[in-house]
Amino acid sequence: MGIVVQKYGGSSVADATGIKRVAQRIVNTKKAGHDVVVVVSAMGDTTDELRDLAEQVTPLPPPRELDMLLTAGERISMALLAMAIAQLGHKARSFTGSQAGVITDAAHGNAKIIDITPGRIVNALKEDAIAIVAGFQGVSQTTKDITTLGRGASDTTAVALAAAMGAECCEIYSDVDGVFTADPRIVPSARKLDRISTEEMLEMAACGAKILHLRCVEYARRYEMPVHVRSSFSHKEGTWIVPTSTEEDEMEQAIIVGVAHDRSEAKITVVGVPDKVGEAARIFEALAAVEINIDMVVQNVSAAATGLTDISFTLPRADGQRAMSALARIQDEVGYDKLLYDDQIGKVSLIGAGMRSHPGITARFFSALASAGVNIEMISTSEIRISVIVDESEVDTAVQVTHTAFDLDSEAGEAVVYGGTGR
Repeated sequence: MGIVVQKYGGSSVADATGIKRVAQRIVNTKKAGHDVVVVVSAMGDTTDELRDLAEQVTPLPPPRELDMLLTAGERISMALLAMAIAQLGHKARSFTGSQAGVITDAAHGNAKIIDITPGRIVNALKEDAIAIVAGFQGVSQTTKDITTLGRGASDTTAVALAAAMGAECCEIYSDVDGVFTADPRIVPSARKLDRISTEEMLEMAACGAKILHLRCVEYARRYEMPVHVRSSFSHKEGTWIVPTSTEEDEMEQAIIVGVAHDRSEAKITVVGVPDKVGEAARIFEALAAVEINIDMVVQNVSAAATGLTDISFTLPRADGQRAMSALARIQDEVGYDKLLYDDQIGKVSLIGAGMRSHPGITARFFSALASAGVNIEMISTSEIRISVIVDESEVDTAVQVTHTAFDLDSEAGEAVVYGGTGR
């Protein structure tokens, strides 16, 4: 049998009992004949606690030192897991991201993987040991400093390692039984999906579904790596994320696979922009210069009497004030009237490859929202997604009524969230 890469989230290794349970699961996989590589997150809320501690020391911790601090969480959990496996009579070796050969760029806090050179992991497997790798971290190719890959990026570490080592599959273990048609904390009747395409999972992750990190799914699609999302708290079959490559798969594709939501965005409206060629470009160039990613964009039709227009867009809430400062600096240059900022919004997205060939999806989506009294502020679409911006207080209602309107509710009882976080 080949290599299996398993990733365990923070809720799965939150305490000694959880670490022992995970160790037994890993050993069982080893006994089944597989070479096992494990990627592990920090225990429970350790990363958040370390970040809070840093902010108590200084409101602006140096990015290099913050990465050095935050990577300590995974070092603790990987060492304890190796001890637990040794207690079960099997060899295990723990490796930091840099020791495992995870090479990144130099962007502290959100580094991207450039290459993986897993020589030490390969040697450990040759010596019949289980390799345990700290997720979420690597080493800069240029500075040789420790880097972190961004929130939730242990998933990315796992799939990247699986691809680099030619693994059979990558198993992502969390505290839910798989990928659901909606967040089971908001929709208890959400249904677990047996399969979902990487294309649809990319849209789900990009639209706020926190079960998988977005870059993890991008890796899986690029290297055609099968990913099995399942719970470390049960032995149920989870959700397989696979390429939709055959005509038969496409014929069996569900029209809608799920409803995702995101409460982490804010909306900025640039009021009174002169309707001239190049003005919108100046606005978004200013945002690009401070490395702010834009999500949805809406430009109103120019008022004939004034020749002015309004441009609204959404962006990560954490970048809101930085964006406002960047735009304020170009007010005289662009000549807009004022800026409006709203961080009390949420995004609700309907996702499914089947909507390509089924008319009426948009009408049913908007009718469901209207019947619940949910007002739509912005709309954005792709070939397999429709997203709307609504008031933050109406997100739960919007998700619930949309889920019901598209017959996504399960008849098998309420979904179980074992650990409480969904990761």
